[in-house]
Amino acid sequence: MDAIDRLSLKQIRYFLAVAENRSFRQAALRLNLTQPTLSNQISLLEEILGMPLFERTKNGTTTTVAGRELLVNARRIQEESRSFIARAENLVSGGVGTHRLGVPPTLGPYLLPWILTPVHHRYQDLKLYVREEVPSDLEIGLLNGQYDLILSTLPINSSELTVMPLFREPLKLIVSREHRLADKARIDRTDLLGEPILTISEHHLFHRQIIELCESIGAQVRRDYEGTSLDTLRQMVVMGMGSAFLPALYVKSEIRDEEELRIASVEGVNVMRHHAIVWRNSSANKGFYRQLTGEIRAIISRNLADVVIPIRGEPST
Repeated sequence: MDAIDRLSLKQIRYFLAVAENRSFRQAALRLNLTQPTLSNQISLLEEILGMPLFERTKNGTTTTVAGRELLVNARRIQEESRSFIARAENLVSGGVGTHRLGVPPTLGPYLLPWILTPVHHRYQDLKLYVREEVPSDLEIGLLNGQYDLILSTLPINSSELTVMPLFREPLKLIVSREHRLADKARIDRTDLLGEPILTISEHHLFHRQIIELCESIGAQVRRDYEGTSLDTLRQMVVMGMGSAFLPALYVKSEIRDEEELRIASVEGVNVMRHHAIVWRNSSANKGFYRQLTGEIRAIISRNLADVVIPIRGEPST
C-alpha cells in the first residue's frame, strides 16, 4: 500500500496539535485523546513518512528540522480540508452551484423575469439553468433526474415528488376590438354561449383547461385553429378568428396596449391555474428548495399580488 493510501487527515491534525502545543500531554488534552493513543498515531505517521517529526527534551517536545519543513504543507492540507467541507455544506444548502430548472412555456417566460433578479441578488453564487417543456414532460424529467426542480402547473401526480404551491393565476378573456362584446361593460358567462374560443395545441396542459372551461359555459372550442403558443393565440384574436382565455401573467407581460384587444373578466367564470415549485423527495437540496420557495412566495406577494393570488407564508415542513 502506498504511503498516500495510509496517510489520513486525522494524523495531519494530530501532527499540527503536537507541534503547536509543544507537548504530547497538552495536545492529547486539546484533542480529547489519551496520550498513548496520540503517541501511537504520531509514531504511525513517522513510519509512513520514514522520518522522525519530534524530539522529546527536558523542556518539552520540539519539532525536528524535517517536521518544521512539513508544517507549512500540513497547515495547507488542513485549510484545504476545511474549505472542502465548507464547500460541501454550501452545496448541500443549495445556495451555490448550477441547478437545472424546468418551466412550462405558458408560465416560465412571464414569471421568471419577476423572480430571477431578486433571487440572484439573494443567492449570488446560485445559477439556474432553465429549460422549457410541457408540464407532463417536466414531471417525467424531474423523476428521471433531468431537472433538479421545476416550476409547473398542477396537478403533479407522483408521490415521489414534493409539491409546494406558489400561487393561483386567473384566466382573462380577450376579444378583438371589432367583437360584439368589446364595448360591453360587464361580460357574463351567458354572453359566451356558443362563442368560438381559440386554444393552444393539445400537448399543453393549458389546452385541457380551456376545453373543460368551454364545456362548462357552453362555448365552442375552435379545434381547426389551434395556436402553437400564447402569442399566436393573441394574434389570431386580433385577426378576428375567435376569442381566447389567456393567463393573467401573460396578459400583464405581453398585452400593454388595448387598442387592438379588450381584456375582461367574465362574471360567473372563476377559472384558475395552480402553480407550484416541485422537487424530488430524495433531493439532497430539499432544505434549500424549501427556503427558496419562501423567497419566491415573498417576491410574488410583493410584486404580483395585483395579478395573481399568492400563497403566503413559509412552506410547511
